[in-house]
Amino acid sequence: MLLSREGVHLNHKKLRRLYIEERLQVRRRGGRKRALGTRAPMVLPQGPNQRWSLDFVSDTLTDGRRFRILAMVDDYTRECLCLMADTSLSGLRVARELDTLIARRDRPHSCVSDNGTELTSMAILRWSQASGVAWQYIAPGKPTQNAFIESFNGRLRDELQNETPFTSLAHARVALEEWRRDYNTERPHSALGNLMPVACAACNASVPQQPGALRSTTGFAPQAVATPGQTGPNDERILLSTG
Repeated sequence: MLLSREGVHLNHKKLRRLYIEERLQVRRRGGRKRALGTRAPMVLPQGPNQRWSLDFVSDTLTDGRRFRILAMVDDYTRECLCLMADTSLSGLRVARELDTLIARRDRPHSCVSDNGTELTSMAILRWSQASGVAWQYIAPGKPTQNAFIESFNGRLRDELQNETPFTSLAHARVALEEWRRDYNTERPHSALGNLMPVACAACNASVPQQPGALRSTTGFAPQAVATPGQTGPNDERILLSTG
């Protein structure tokens, strides 16, 4: 029993009811607005630079400091395009790395990722609209819809991260780049007819980069993540689309 200011005894149920009626509860903070991007049925690429997959991997230095690794893979050639390590990787940093890769290679038709904070940021939405590269998100809790990068992350963890104690961020960057080069140039992949990723890219350099070259597959994503028109409510999105 609780005693009110007037000396009237109130039980906790009545007190709670009065709080609700008077709207005295502390309001819960809503989640911040994010760029939801486009969700569409997943398809298999039929040439290089048609679709790139992105994901983050976490690790720890020997002194206990944590850092993250941005991994990027060409889904057709299996090339590892990027292994960027830092203590903080924002959506703006990801966009800059994508611009660097496009300047060195070619512009992909689309990118695919999970729904992580950095990859659903407004910086990524602006980059997608400015570059003309479609951005697709897998369904929440469905990492198998991004199977190429998930398979790559497993190799990275087993062959490098679990075997190498990184003493510093500089050490991690050097080790990651060496492993990336070995993966691209020395590793034959059975899915590529036992070719190395760079050899596969060279053999398919003349494949046209067109949306029609992407082939649907029932095994990779049997259901559509969402209809292409499904986007989240966001005032900034409307401003961006109208200029």
